[in-house]
Amino acid sequence: MARVDGERRGWLRGAPPPLWVRALPILLIAGVCAATLASPERLDIGFLLGAIPPLAVLSYGPVATGALGAAVVVMLNVPAFGLDRPGQTDLLTICFVALLSVFVAFVRSRRDVHADMERMVAEAAQRAVVPSVPERVGPVRCAGLYRAAERGTLVGGDFFDVRESAHGVRAVLGDVQGHGLAAIATVASLMGAFREAVLDQPSLEAVAARLDRRLAVDSARVPHAELFATAVLLEFAPDADAVRVVVCGHPPPVLLRDGAATEVPVSPWTPLGLGLPNGPAPAGRALPLRPGDRLFLASDGVWEARDTAGAFYPLTDRLPALTAGTDPADTTARVWADLLRHSPTVRDDVTMLLLAPGRPGR
Repeated sequence: MARVDGERRGWLRGAPPPLWVRALPILLIAGVCAATLASPERLDIGFLLGAIPPLAVLSYGPVATGALGAAVVVMLNVPAFGLDRPGQTDLLTICFVALLSVFVAFVRSRRDVHADMERMVAEAAQRAVVPSVPERVGPVRCAGLYRAAERGTLVGGDFFDVRESAHGVRAVLGDVQGHGLAAIATVASLMGAFREAVLDQPSLEAVAARLDRRLAVDSARVPHAELFATAVLLEFAPDADAVRVVVCGHPPPVLLRDGAATEVPVSPWTPLGLGLPNGPAPAGRALPLRPGDRLFLASDGVWEARDTAGAFYPLTDRLPALTAGTDPADTTARVWADLLRHSPTVRDDVTMLLLAPGRPGR
């Protein structure tokens, strides 16, 4: 399963700085040296060296920053460069800036270590709750993609899973209320309930009811919690010739068949956590499958992505071309790239799950 990484976490948000930023102090030193040596007259450019220690702080630790600061001081005292004349450069000021830059680099390095540790813990928690889907579960090939709305993190409010059971392969994709760390507890609760229900519930509707009850119980423990989630659940027959679909307030899956993409017609149930004790039970729809059929599930982050003019991403129109002749794992990556072209600034969690039923060799 592909997840968010450095491509969405810019260097101003904690990712390693690009090469040109790391090269700036070196290039500035080389430029000043070349200019002073090449000029037949003295150049009053020693003040440029004062920028080298602060620039080093952006990319380097205290040791490297100190070394670059020392190099600046040495350059100011080398007669060949002509930068040592009084009035051209305040040597004490440069020394103070260099020492201050070393201190700032030390503080930044310590903070980066703590920030990286916190990010690793959050990512480990997310992977434990929502692990990558395997390439195949029983007779179903799987491919998933996850992109969190919070830049630079894997933590989000979407979830999906594919599990094998005595009743066939069962899958779920959902979106809980909220984003980031606040959503992890709800996602963990739902995923735990799903994995247990898959094993012992005889029908897909019973699995959905178990998830609904789990959220209702969790919400009752916290005053005014109002926890809810949307979800779509699938159950493939053991021989993968049919699938049952239950939709709980979520966009239905898209059936890819014969070069066309159509939403599976199914009556939606209420979102999970909002089911009334005396209300109607969730109702699913059975759909026969043909060889070559695929099912594409996506979160609201895909369906509701807009371009600069406010137009929604045309998922069903784009899917046939994006899935033609591609492996399931490649399909989700192509949809993600196309989604970014349509909506460069994605503000919601994006989750996709492609399921291709069929026995090995089919």
